[in-house]
Amino acid sequence: MLVVARFVVADEEGEAFLASARDAVAAFAAQPGYLGGRLGRAADDPTAWVLTLEWSGVGAYRRSLSAYGVRMAATPLLGRATNEPTAYEVLYADGPGAPATRPSGRAAAQEPGAPPIHPSGRAAEGPAERQPVEETGGIA
Repeated sequence: MLVVARFVVADEEGEAFLASARDAVAAFAAQPGYLGGRLGRAADDPTAWVLTLEWSGVGAYRRSLSAYGVRMAATPLLGRATNEPTAYEVLYADGPGAPATRPSGRAAAQEPGAPPIHPSGRAAEGPAERQPVEETGGIA
């Protein structure tokens, strides 16, 4: 699975951002399931940065986010990322040891009659049962 986070960083903040990003990648690298990471800056726009991380699966990435070192080094950095999706499943890869194609885990769960996908990536168990609400004299 890939994590792709984009950032807009003022030119004068570039060196400090690079140092923070290195610390964040080091914190992620210490977590189980981490496969690699890269930080890049756009050749045509020095304010556009991207951080990519590769993980063995979405669970490994999500578990890493609760590790103390990641919370201290990476969470502040990720808080600066542009507000857009960051987690992607790998459907095609090229390179040594990489499978040519991989079926989508989401597509399999979306077959007719399958439960809907929860944002966490797990199949939803269906609608939650509603608990009766007691009358409180107008106070909720």
